[in-house]
Amino acid sequence: MKHMIQQVFRSPKFLFGFSIFMAMLLIVIVYPLFVTGSPLEIIGRGTFFPPGIYVNVYDSIGSTQHTLMLDDAAAKRIASKLGDEERLAIKEWLMAYGIPEIEIDIDDTGKLLDQWENNYDPTVMITGMTNAKRNYYTRLDDSLDGILSTKGAIIAESNSQTGSLEQKGIIEQSDYVNVSEVPNVRVLPLGTDNFGRDVLTELVKATGVSLVIGFVAGTIATLIGLILGLLAGYVGEVVDDGIMFLTNLFTVIPGFVLLILISFSIGQEKRGAVTIAVVIGFTSWVWTARAVRAQVISLRNRDHVNLSKLSGHSIVHIILADILPYIASYVVMALILQISSGILAEAGLSILGLGPRTTEVPTLGLMMNWAMIYQAQILGKWWAYFPIIITIALITFSMNLMNTGLDQVFNPALRE
Repeated sequence: MKHMIQQVFRSPKFLFGFSIFMAMLLIVIVYPLFVTGSPLEIIGRGTFFPPGIYVNVYDSIGSTQHTLMLDDAAAKRIASKLGDEERLAIKEWLMAYGIPEIEIDIDDTGKLLDQWENNYDPTVMITGMTNAKRNYYTRLDDSLDGILSTKGAIIAESNSQTGSLEQKGIIEQSDYVNVSEVPNVRVLPLGTDNFGRDVLTELVKATGVSLVIGFVAGTIATLIGLILGLLAGYVGEVVDDGIMFLTNLFTVIPGFVLLILISFSIGQEKRGAVTIAVVIGFTSWVWTARAVRAQVISLRNRDHVNLSKLSGHSIVHIILADILPYIASYVVMALILQISSGILAEAGLSILGLGPRTTEVPTLGLMMNWAMIYQAQILGKWWAYFPIIITIALITFSMNLMNTGLDQVFNPALRE
């Protein structure tokens, strides 16, 4: 066993994949120790703040009004919230509302905002406009609130004794801010999502939750496949026929379609992360069962198995002591692939809106779902979805590398 473990860790592919996976796992464990905020905490109002350094500012002592990027003066502040895309979007809404195009000048900031303020009404239902687009305009309206104001914004911090907010300073509209003097500064390396939530904090927490889902789903699928495969392969006859009939039945029905139907029938309120993991596990065991069965059939007539039979050992003893150790490496590889498949299955379900409920914790799939619903890919807000794609790719890449490395170690046909 010791020699086999040494061989595994001498495999470059396994070692590289294992290093990537452990690095991601370490980040998931360590990052929350330094960031105490909730992964779903609202950093500021508005939509898709880009990566940068931000501070919460206040119109009055008491509640957060909006989030301000620290390195912007008045012109930069306006440009960050009212760029070319936002100006064209405002023009599109105004024209749909009935204002002639000739009266709309997107280069005249003051006039454009005045037209917007005087005409925009979130309750107006414009023909042909989707709910996602209406939500976009609502968030745009919130972010433009007070954009031309010349009044300074109050910076406040919480009193450790009373818990109330106290004024620390004022940021004038034309000021640059010294980060060291700001008490409630936040560095957002990946910006915020459409709800104004820190993408990095969400991503780390979502990665941890998705790994848990993958591990639970992979363990359940591997155990079911292993038990059924062992019984079908060794006992044979009626047991084999019954198990293979069940396996073929599940093979005929596309697994992901079955997963969608079950998830939909559960209902949004009952779909927690563990529930989704269990559902994925109970619909993903088929190929493991078939593969284990094939391995066991090749082993059940070996000399050591026949000797165990002659010695009067029970079926359970023969399976556990004389067959299972010989396919243990294959089971480990199957588990790794099942974990990877579980993570991808959850991501696919969540993108369709059938993943875990959104009121508890984020997952990688849910983050992709939120980005797609609020059109991050169309609006060019790459930080809302690209890091998630990279994370999913790294997880599956590392696990497939580990599986390939194990295959090279345990499969004699692949050894050099």
